[in-house]
Amino acid sequence: MMETLPVGRFQFKRLVAAFLSSYRTLFILLWIVAFGSVFIWQRKIIGAGISVSVKTGLSRPMPKMRPLAFNLTDFGGVGDGKTLNTAAFERAVLAISKLGKRGGGGQLNVPPGKWLTAPFNLTSHMTLFLAEDAEILGIQDEKQWPLMPPLPSYGYGREHHGPRYGSLIHGQNLKDVVITGDNGTINGQGQSWWKKFRQKLLNHTRGPLMQIMWSSDIVIANITLRDSPFWTFHPYDCKNVTVRNITILAPVREAPNTDGIDPDSCEDVVIEDCYISVGDDAIAIKSGWDQYGIAYARPSRNILIRNLIVRSMVSAGISIGSEMSGGVSDVTIENLLVWSSRRAVRIKTATGRGGYVIHITYRNITFDNVRVGIVIKTDYNEHPDDDFNPKALPIVKDISFTGIHGQGVRVPVRIHGSEDIPIRNVTFRDMSVGLTYKKKHIFQCAFIQGRVIGTIFPAPCENLDRYNEEGQLVKRSTAQNITDIDYDI
Repeated sequence: MMETLPVGRFQFKRLVAAFLSSYRTLFILLWIVAFGSVFIWQRKIIGAGISVSVKTGLSRPMPKMRPLAFNLTDFGGVGDGKTLNTAAFERAVLAISKLGKRGGGGQLNVPPGKWLTAPFNLTSHMTLFLAEDAEILGIQDEKQWPLMPPLPSYGYGREHHGPRYGSLIHGQNLKDVVITGDNGTINGQGQSWWKKFRQKLLNHTRGPLMQIMWSSDIVIANITLRDSPFWTFHPYDCKNVTVRNITILAPVREAPNTDGIDPDSCEDVVIEDCYISVGDDAIAIKSGWDQYGIAYARPSRNILIRNLIVRSMVSAGISIGSEMSGGVSDVTIENLLVWSSRRAVRIKTATGRGGYVIHITYRNITFDNVRVGIVIKTDYNEHPDDDFNPKALPIVKDISFTGIHGQGVRVPVRIHGSEDIPIRNVTFRDMSVGLTYKKKHIFQCAFIQGRVIGTIFPAPCENLDRYNEEGQLVKRSTAQNITDIDYDI
């Protein structure tokens, strides 16, 4: 089932930021989700079989965000869903590239219509604006997707050794790029890619829908991204990235590896006011894979994620790792609703990763119908090859959970450290989670050191120190290394 945006885009920030902490609001939000899903479903049914994609009547005028603006039709673009527009996009981008910084760059407007294209590159000082009812369609013939070298911090393609497919919309060494619109859509048409992947018919790693590398001052806002062949938006080794008011959609099943947003070796990132429902992690913060990520040595840091509604029936709402070998630090995740998902928030790593996950703050997190709420896993043993260093042990510490609430949760906490990779300095405060499984040992811990401040529900594991609300020590744990992990629950 495809999920859809549950609230109006311009009401989203006020609604979530002001009320997400209210428990009753959870049910209001879910009602809006259901209503929105039915509305979009009805639109699709009514529109089935219509081949003409350009909206009739007057369309909303496109705002001018740069001194010079061009329309894709000026370069020969045809929005009929059949004509290939790659050359039109390339000519338009070339025209904007010639402007450079002079006068503030240029804007490319994509009018209403369906604009089929092979992958193309962006340029600096550019705004790509998608009008209401504009849809960029990725061509499904993989022969028209260029091959690129593996990412240096991964060593290999994520799925195959050797080259990898590029992204539908790509950019390298850019500055000042904006992709926005009146909720226009970029559609990767990933169905054929997913099918060929499952049938093992692809010889290279699938490409993302959008990938921007080694760039700065990037803004993605007010658009819909859907049905990516692989990860949806992948900023790689970028600085100053803002993602705001976007919707990311893929089937929640049978759409493998369609992560929503994967900041990878990035710093100064804000992701806010978004709805994401996909076939893998809604967000996964990364920084390289084993010895390649250690050598590349670019951490992901200073990341703020707030005011999101997310769903992942396969993986997790918000993940850190497992590719985190360059390090991840100073991440705040707040005002988050995770619904109808396998896991809510997760940190995953393994022996051989090296790196660190430190200074992570979770605040005002709501679970609804989630199998496992909080997960830290230290044995996620996927490696690019057999040359990883087993002595490269990640550091996981300084993690806080405050204002954790919800209902319909089977296992609220599963923190699985090990003798080699203990989890240190974890804090829980203000937690009350309604359960679906009336069994002991649902707050599961192993090799963890930390504290509980005040009273939380369900009762915490014995590994944690107990403090009262005033921060005074009540009981020191003598059992930090005991193991109480049950994956059968």
